[in-house]
Amino acid sequence: MNAMQEKLFLELRQTKEEIEYSLKAKSRQEWITSILEEELADINHAMEKMEKGQYGQCEISGELLPDDLLRMIPTIKTTKDSESLVKYYKKPINSSF
Repeated sequence: MNAMQEKLFLELRQTKEEIEYSLKAKSRQEWITSILEEELADINHAMEKMEKGQYGQCEISGELLPDDLLRMIPTIKTTKDSESLVKYYKKPINSSF
């Protein structure tokens, strides 16, 4: 892992811990569970790719993703995803917004 990836790994690990804590907490509202679980799955996937040395590669083409994009969205999976970044923004609470 390079320095940027190590920093992102630490940030992802911290976010993972926060999400896991929130999922264990009984005081959260049920509607947020699926959002947290989806985000946790994305984080786990990104961390696995880092550990295997595959982080930063498009899962379709194998080409390298731009570092600036990885810093903004460390869970991005493909270059195609960068064309539709909306799905990586904070997930909406209500689809009518």
